[in-house]
Amino acid sequence: MRAFFSAVALVLGLALGTGAQAQTPGEVLAGSVLREATMRGLNGPDRKLSAFRGKPLIINVWASWCPPCIAEMGSLERLAWSELGLQLTVIGISTDDYPQNAKAFLTRSHATLNHYIDRELELENMLGANRLPLTLLVDARGRVLSKIVGAREWDSPQSQQLIRTTFGASLSASKK
Repeated sequence: MRAFFSAVALVLGLALGTGAQAQTPGEVLAGSVLREATMRGLNGPDRKLSAFRGKPLIINVWASWCPPCIAEMGSLERLAWSELGLQLTVIGISTDDYPQNAKAFLTRSHATLNHYIDRELELENMLGANRLPLTLLVDARGRVLSKIVGAREWDSPQSQQLIRTTFGASLSASKK
């Protein structure tokens, strides 16, 4: 029996280690434009996803029960208020099942960014959030440029360089 479980663990380890990741139903892949969705506001009014067109957008998908999500939240706030961050929009989308849990976290963390909550897995599936945290870099036309799984220090020089490289000329164009 031990050999059986060892074999199962080996197969799972290989499958997880390859970076292969199943898509979520209806996922919009990098290079494609996000579909319209109405997002329910957690610390502000409801908004349509298309309302963020016209300026580069960073979408961070998180949950109040996810320690890596919580760990990176402060760096997203600092990024949003930095010189670079003022050239783009940063929003959060919670995948919490209970809005009161997400709201309580936002209150405790003194969040200033606009945060929304998913409805019936619509955003979670569209964005491909089967692992958290997930951060999407979206151009001014709503096209997904990059998806980054895992926590980062978003205000670090390395992350800021990633943002500048990904958005390229659209950042300098948005300053005008």
